[in-house]
Amino acid sequence: MDFQLLGPVEATRDGHRVALTGTKTHTLLAALLLARGQVVPDARLSRLLWGADPPATMSGQIYTYVSRLRKLLGPEVTLERRAPGYALGTGDGRVDVLEYERLDRLGRQALQEHRHAEAATLLRDALGLWRGPVLVNVTEFLAEEEVPHWEEERATTLENRMEAELALGRHEGVVAELTRLVADFPLRERMRAQLMTALYRCGRQAEALQVFDEGRAVLAEELGVDPGHGLRAAHQALLCATLDLAPPPPAGQPPAHPSPPPAGRTPVSPSPPPAGQTFVSPSLPPAGQTPVTSSPPPVPGGAPVRPPRARGTAPAPEPAARTQAMTPSMTTGTPFMTPPEAPCFTGRARERAALALLLDARPGDAAGPRRCLITGMAGVGKTALAVHALHAARERFPDGQLYADLTGSHGTPEDPREVLARFLRALGAEPPGPVAGDLDELVRIYRTRTAERRLLVLLDNASERAAIAPLLPAGPHCAVLVTGHVHLAAETGPTVLPLAPLHRAESLALLTATAGRARTTAEPAAAERIVELCAGLPLALRIAGTRLVARPHWSVARLAQRLAAEPTRLGELSFGRLDVAGALARMLRRADTESREVLTRLTALGPRPFTPDSAAAALGLTASRAEDLVERLADACLLEPLPAGPGAVGGPAGSGSAFRFHPLLLLHLQSLPIQRPARAPLPGPALVPPVSDAYKTWSP
Repeated sequence: MDFQLLGPVEATRDGHRVALTGTKTHTLLAALLLARGQVVPDARLSRLLWGADPPATMSGQIYTYVSRLRKLLGPEVTLERRAPGYALGTGDGRVDVLEYERLDRLGRQALQEHRHAEAATLLRDALGLWRGPVLVNVTEFLAEEEVPHWEEERATTLENRMEAELALGRHEGVVAELTRLVADFPLRERMRAQLMTALYRCGRQAEALQVFDEGRAVLAEELGVDPGHGLRAAHQALLCATLDLAPPPPAGQPPAHPSPPPAGRTPVSPSPPPAGQTFVSPSLPPAGQTPVTSSPPPVPGGAPVRPPRARGTAPAPEPAARTQAMTPSMTTGTPFMTPPEAPCFTGRARERAALALLLDARPGDAAGPRRCLITGMAGVGKTALAVHALHAARERFPDGQLYADLTGSHGTPEDPREVLARFLRALGAEPPGPVAGDLDELVRIYRTRTAERRLLVLLDNASERAAIAPLLPAGPHCAVLVTGHVHLAAETGPTVLPLAPLHRAESLALLTATAGRARTTAEPAAAERIVELCAGLPLALRIAGTRLVARPHWSVARLAQRLAAEPTRLGELSFGRLDVAGALARMLRRADTESREVLTRLTALGPRPFTPDSAAAALGLTASRAEDLVERLADACLLEPLPAGPGAVGGPAGSGSAFRFHPLLLLHLQSLPIQRPARAPLPGPALVPPVSDAYKTWSP
């Protein structure tokens, strides 16, 4: 007989599942199996079955559950009473947790002895025993006690397996898996260092640096600490271009000579030191000085860090004086600056097809340059869609992909000169000092460099205040995607792709992909309720799914219940750096003062769709002026325009326009500590259902 705990608790006999019924029966079996043949006292069984509130007939009920389980399992196992509790003997039966522990132990031993191929196989086999989230069909009391331990065991096994894979040079094969794991375990520094190693060895050093920066921010925000020794060592090795050195050899073999960085790749220069400090270079010290001989710290994947040059030694001589011509850049390979894809990307079939058609088109097929503006409210998934499209189209743009976030961390627009300088360095050129501050000269050089190249450029988080025209390549073989909350058609052209909230089916698919199918299918009604409360916003759905993954002891219904309370819903839709309220606040900060004031006053209209006439009554303005203001808010993706048609709010023929707040944006505005007018009733009878009902049958 086989017993499975690494997933739903199950027992199988000759490949056929034993018909265990009820959460408490599964809990009893799991508790006895985890005891590994030892006696489980009645008091412990009571606590795992009922928590702190056992029934008065506790002993009798435990006896009943034991008798029922003994009958189901049959004579192949021994389930007997041993004071003060019960013990289960599995005989020749196979228990997956015991097999997992055996394989994991052997895999760790092989890894310590540098038998990397054997370690990778053993650890992969150990992880293959997991069939999903552990102990999903037991009581919450057992889950709270056991699940964190087993999730930690699995994460450690994953890290050990990744270390073996990297040591075997399989970095390309593990990048996607490590990207997902870092998203699932954002606070595990070893996984993040392994992803940095894999990205660097794939020639994606810019993304490796971004992974470190994101990790440092997450640790500071979540724990208030700086990166630990291992993650800092990986960062330093990346700066010194030593992340692709050969791993330590097996015991008894001579060390191999370090492999040089791949052709076209040179070390990334650290930031300049503060004035008055000596730059610490990774190069060797000048003749006559003693090099640093301390052992370098280890790096995931077996790459040691080169020792830095001792402080106070003379820096390497500067190259010859630069001329006005562009000098070769330190980064001369094909640039690939695109961020990693969002984990569990789903839906958007129509939009993905439209972008694929645009990016597949040959130069000259369209009336103008291949440019597309992707718009939508905060959290609707503009960047995720654009990054997905870039990864899918990578082969069609062999000269590289450029990426820039045009809005800084404080909401201020990036200086186009700094963005152009980064682009030029990625394209193999370093702007000389006299040119670095001259925007016109940088634009001229950038367009010259991109004239004959097949490049794909993503300008993310563009706004009216961010100058995007200088960043548009002039070559006919280039394509550009721009994301933003406002329409920038004057710069990008006529191709605009607005993103509405996801349909109901797409929303459920995203929640399922993020939280795991086992969770949502086990509680379909609660999953549907979460989908409804997130109102089609991908960021909210991703946060909800991530919270369920991070808290395996929570039921889906528990999260749905917490989200149901309007005053605290936005607070629940926050996890780590993902924050719906923060995203909405950043979007509002980009709007001008008049737009924010008008938007605040329009909250008096509540969640129902409204016409410009209703807005005029709420604002005390003429209908034409109110329509202009409301349209401006819709352009900034602060209001959702509804399609006109028969039966629409605009009139009997549907000739007018109608608008509504997204439910989460309305909640955010109503939570702001500012004075608002009393809710104004809509003139005349409502012609459409309230938003909360309309979202039950989404048709954005």
